[in-house]
Amino acid sequence: MDYIISPVATEKTMLNGQKENKLTFIVAREAKKADVAREVEDKFSVKVTKVNILRTKKGKKAIVTLDQSYNAEEIGERIGIY
Repeated sequence: MDYIISPVATEKTMLNGQKENKLTFIVAREAKKADVAREVEDKFSVKVTKVNILRTKKGKKAIVTLDQSYNAEEIGERIGIY
């Protein structure tokens, strides 16, 4: 199942990508941290170190921290948010 619905591209998420090596995604309501980590690793060929899930009025949002050997900005460019 695809848990990632779309990337989030706001000023705050862009700064997180540059400074803290994080990417933010809107995810399915039934998504769990392990599901999101597995899907990000498979889709983008990166290693995930941490996943935070936030519940909002519009659904769920996942903030994914990448391993330091990968660059969130490069991944963001590949998926079209930078």
